[in-house]
Amino acid sequence: MKNPRKILFVTDTKDLTGKLLMECQRKYLKGFIRLGCDCQFFSFNHAADNVSPVKRKELVRFFKGRIDDLLVKQIKNYLPDIVLVSFAKYLDAETISIARKAAGAVPFIGIDVDIWPELHKGRIEAASKLDLVLTTYGENGQQFLKKANVKCIFMPNACDPDIESRCDVPSKWKSDIIFTGKDQHIHYPTEQVRTEIINRLASMDNCAIYGCLGRPQIFGMDYYFAISGAKTALSINAANDIQLYHSDRLTHYLSCGTFVLAKSVPDSNRLFRDGEHLRYFETAEEFFKLLDWYLKHDDERLKIANAGMEYIHSEFNCTKIAGYILDCIDKGRYSAPWMT
Repeated sequence: MKNPRKILFVTDTKDLTGKLLMECQRKYLKGFIRLGCDCQFFSFNHAADNVSPVKRKELVRFFKGRIDDLLVKQIKNYLPDIVLVSFAKYLDAETISIARKAAGAVPFIGIDVDIWPELHKGRIEAASKLDLVLTTYGENGQQFLKKANVKCIFMPNACDPDIESRCDVPSKWKSDIIFTGKDQHIHYPTEQVRTEIINRLASMDNCAIYGCLGRPQIFGMDYYFAISGAKTALSINAANDIQLYHSDRLTHYLSCGTFVLAKSVPDSNRLFRDGEHLRYFETAEEFFKLLDWYLKHDDERLKIANAGMEYIHSEFNCTKIAGYILDCIDKGRYSAPWMT
């Protein structure tokens, strides 16, 4: 690429937290650089820390104009060809308008990894100022965005095989099954089947649960060690009726070579095929039957786990997903196995 495109990420970052390696922007950054692009971050949360003497959310908003000023300076210094926007905590429609005026006629692309955009204050309004929003959920989750005339394209979570890959781990990381995350969400609805399964798992021997039911979260490389050491993994969303949507938990589990039992969602097989890359279930009863069977049949379990890892590394790696994003910007669409 003789004239590499400069891409500015406008986002919250987790670089000072234990969630650094799970940051989706980190994966996009790697993918774009490998495709010959130059990348720069504007961290909204760090900018807020810089301009505000207080950290309480309601008080930080009084200083948001100064955050927007810093963003304008970054844009004028960098002169990006593309601006990628995630929906940072203090970012709003006014921020997008100010940034667009400073950047000129360059595409502003949103990336939304959270379902229910209508439940996130100001998100629909901010999205309406963008040229395109890439969502990790399908059409029936995009309805409120489309009502606001937002152009949406489904884009799945990326994996990073450099880090998210099966590895040999000591016995302390070995388990029969793993789940990482909340048993239920406080501010958003959670399907009862999720809570039911997680609570039953918690009473089982050799079950690794992190981040709920009074058990600590797990961070950094330990997170991937724990997944690699698990024979099976539970993937289940707060809501499982949204087309093509799986949280990035599924991506992490498959990429680390663990056999995954996933709650099915509409069009699930367009992403990963049942019985080939993972196994889907519908009910708690079906989940526990599958879990029992595959824990007793190692050859079948490993066959599917290996196929799932190979497939996600091949088709969902960060370089490939970054290429799809560039196709969306240049052509308004992209071609991938799950888009047919």
